[in-house]
This record gives sequence, C-alpha cells and structure tokens, in this order.
Amino acid sequence: MSKITGAAAARPDNNLLQTLREADYALLAPWLEATAQEANQLLYNPGDNVETVHFPCGPSLVSYLVGSEDGRDVETILVGREGAVGGIVSFGHLPAYCRIVVKYGGPFVRVRVTQLEAAKARSPSLRYLFARYADCLLAQVFQSTACNAVHSIEQRAAKWIVSAMDRTGDHVVPLTHEQLATMLGVGRSYTSRVMQGFRADRILETRRGAVVVRDREALKARACLCNESVKAHFDAVLRGVYPTSEE
Repeated sequence: MSKITGAAAARPDNNLLQTLREADYALLAPWLEATAQEANQLLYNPGDNVETVHFPCGPSLVSYLVGSEDGRDVETILVGREGAVGGIVSFGHLPAYCRIVVKYGGPFVRVRVTQLEAAKARSPSLRYLFARYADCLLAQVFQSTACNAVHSIEQRAAKWIVSAMDRTGDHVVPLTHEQLATMLGVGRSYTSRVMQGFRADRILETRRGAVVVRDREALKARACLCNESVKAHFDAVLRGVYPTSEE
C-alpha cells in the first residue's frame, strides 16, 4: 500500500478519476492510496460501516451480492474501472446493504470517506461528478432487476461475460460454472447447459477456472441488450467513463 504521487499524467487507471478536472483531482490526490486486492477479497459485509471508497483500476472488478433466504448470493451489478464502490454520495459513515466482493483481483486506489467528503465540500464540480456517477450506478441496479426478471439464462450469461470483457479488455474470463450459477441465482446444471451450447457453436471454450471467448460478436448476439442500455445511460450522463473492450 502506498500514497499516489507524481504528475496528473500518472493518474490511476480508473476512468472516473481520470475524468476529473485537474483542480478536483488535486484535492483528492494527497489522500489516495494504491493497493492490490485478491479475487474473493471481501470489501464490505451487510451492516459494516462504510468508511472507505474503493476505485477498481485496470482489469479489477467488484461484485455487489445480495443474499437470499436460502443462503445464495445473487449478483446485482459489476463495477470495474468505470467507477467506485462505497460512500460515493453519502455523508457520514453509513452501513453497507450488501456484500461487496472483489471478483477479479488487481490494482485498486482507495480514499477515506471523510477525505472524499472534505474534497467535495470544497468543489461543487466534484460533488456534481460523483452525484452523476451515483445516478449511473442506480441505473445499473434498475437494469439488473429488469434483466433478472425477463431475460433467459442464456441471455444473462452472455451479457455477463461480455460485460466482464468490456471492463477487463481480455477475452479470457476467469469464471467457473459454479460461480456463474451463483451470480445468476440459478442451479449449476442450467449454466452448464448454456455453456455447452456456447461451446458447441464455437463461441467460447472452457478451461479450468476460466472461459476463453473465441467469437465476441456471436456471444454479444446471444446476450440481451441490458449492457447497451447501461452504456447509453453512462454516455448521456458521464460520456467516456464506461469502458469498452477496445480501450
């Protein structure tokens, strides 16, 4: 763990931080800490006091998981380098509602909520940007709710893999059938059949603990349009922040 130093050109590989104006970034820079998180690292449990804001960088991904009465955790949204998790617009330390877990390990930057609040108090434009990001985050939650209600397991599985590729920029996605089933809130047998269909159509291959996408366009064609809806909202509210696989 280390403080972020150096010129603005050396900003962390997080799109939200990179879109900040120079003056706004200067308010945060002294307090930013670079760290690394491993896959499956727990950031917050329900009820935990949210004291730190985490910014995934590069290929790092964070998953919001909501528990059900049967003990399963269902993923609501995935956050990568387009954003941040924890205390984005709140004032004071508030409890976390769900589990927030590192899905893909890698570099992160973090800042104390109190330090972010102090910076926002000094800059209306900084407050404005984080409020707009919170709107985008809420849009993802709304879209995920609708997606889980109306789209097939195949559509949702394809959407999730494409979304992970967009954020990581890699065609190799660390993912097991069991993990995908847990995130989609379905039995493992359902996701296994979906993955078998993708393999049979030569859209992807499976390795131990990962899938290798061979035909991204074909996979995208199998997905619902929820990713596109989220991207469109990001572009309307925070243009250039949502990552694409071409970045």
